Amino acid sequence: MDPAAIGLIGIFFLVVFIFAGVPVGVTLALIGFGGFIAILGPDRALSNMALIPFETVNRYSFAVIPLFLLMSTFVGRSGIGEDAYRAARAWVGHIKGGLAMATVVACGLFAATSGSSLATAVAMGKVAYPEMKKLRYDPRLAIGCIAAGGSLGLLIPPSMAFILIGILTEVSIGKLFMAGIIPGILEIVSYAVAIYIMCRRNPAMGPAVAPVSMLGRVKSVKDTWMVGVLFVGVIGGIYGGVFTPTEAGGVGAFGALVIGLITRRLNREDLKFCFMDTARHTAMIIVMLIGAFVFMRFLAYTRIPNLASEWVISLNMPPILIVIVILVSFLFFGMFFDMYAVVILTSPILFPIMMDMGFDPVWWGVIMCRMIEIGMVTPPFGINLFGLAASAEVPVGTMYQGIIPFVIADIFVVAALVAFPILSTFIPYHLM
Repeated sequence: MDPAAIGLIGIFFLVVFIFAGVPVGVTLALIGFGGFIAILGPDRALSNMALIPFETVNRYSFAVIPLFLLMSTFVGRSGIGEDAYRAARAWVGHIKGGLAMATVVACGLFAATSGSSLATAVAMGKVAYPEMKKLRYDPRLAIGCIAAGGSLGLLIPPSMAFILIGILTEVSIGKLFMAGIIPGILEIVSYAVAIYIMCRRNPAMGPAVAPVSMLGRVKSVKDTWMVGVLFVGVIGGIYGGVFTPTEAGGVGAFGALVIGLITRRLNREDLKFCFMDTARHTAMIIVMLIGAFVFMRFLAYTRIPNLASEWVISLNMPPILIVIVILVSFLFFGMFFDMYAVVILTSPILFPIMMDMGFDPVWWGVIMCRMIEIGMVTPPFGINLFGLAASAEVPVGTMYQGIIPFVIADIFVVAALVAFPILSTFIPYHLM
C-alpha cells in the first residue's frame, strides 16, 4: 500500500481513538507503531520503537519541562495569587469595575510565574470571586474576568505551551517567550477596556470600592516584589543571553523555593506536594511527547506533511484566508481538548504547512497559543470553563454569558496580531 494512504488511515484512527477517550500519548504511539509495521515491517518497527523514546527523553532541552513546572508549583503553593490580587485591588479597585480589572492584572502577574491557564483561573477564582460576590458584582462580570484572565497563562512567559512548541518544532524557546510579552500586555489592556465599557453602560455590574491611600498602595506591593524580581530575573536572563531557557527553569525553580522558604509559606508537606505534583505532570507530558515523536517519525515516512503543504499551496488561496481557516480549527480543538493535546496533535502537520507558506515560526507559535486558549474558554465546550465553574461553584450558564465580551476582545487582539506580526516579533528579533 502507498505510504501516503497508510498515513491517512493512521490519521483517521487517530481521530477515532482520541474521541474514544484513549490517552493522547498512548494513541500517538500506537498509531505510529502500527504505521511502522505497515511501511517498514515488524523488525524495523520494533527498532524505531526502541530508539525514538530514548532519543526523545535523552535531550538536554527536556529538562526545561520539570524545572518550570516545579517553579510554577512552588509559586502556586506560596499564595502568590492572593498577594497579586490584593496589590492590584489597592491600585485600581476604586474605579467602577476596578476589582474585575484588578483580577485581570493579578491573573497576568500570576500567569507570569505559573505558566498554566487552568491553574491561574482556579487560583484566582478562589481568591477574587468571593470578594467580588461580597461587594455585589454582577456574577457574569466576576466569573467572566477570571476565566478570561486565566487564559493569559499560555501567553505570558514562561509558558508551557511555548516550551512544547519549541521542543516539537525546534523553534527557539527563548524567542517564543519574548514574543509573548507584548501580546500578553495587549490582552490585559483589551480585557480592561471591555470591563470599562460594560461598567460604563451598566455601573451596577461593577461597583467601586473605597480608595486606598498612596501609602497603602505602596505597602501592597511589598508581598509581590520578590515574585516580580523572580520573573524579571528569569525572563531577563534569557533576554540578555545570561542563561538558556533550561538554565532559566533551574534558576526560577530555585528562586521560587527560596521565596517560599523566606516567607515561611512552604512547609514540609507543601514541598512534598510540589515535588509529587511536578513528577506527575512531567511524566504525563513526557509520555505525550514520546508518542508525538513516534507519530512524527511515522508521518515523515508517509510524507503526509509535505503532501499537505503542496496541496494547500496548490489551492492558490490567499494566505490570510488559509490562516483564518486554521485559526478557526484551533478554536474548535481548544473547546474539546487541553492545551498539551492540541499542541502535540496539531504541530506535526500544521507547522510545516505554515513554514512552507513563508510565515514566521515565532509569530505562528504566538498565534497558535492564543487561539488554543480562546477555544478553551469559548462556549459551549470550553474545557477551562468547566474546571472554573466547579471550583467557584458557579452555574455554567452564568459563565457562558460572562465570557462572551472577553472572547470578543480576544478576537480583536488576534486580528491585530495577524495584521501586524511585528507585535509578536519585535522583541525577539529586534531587541535580542
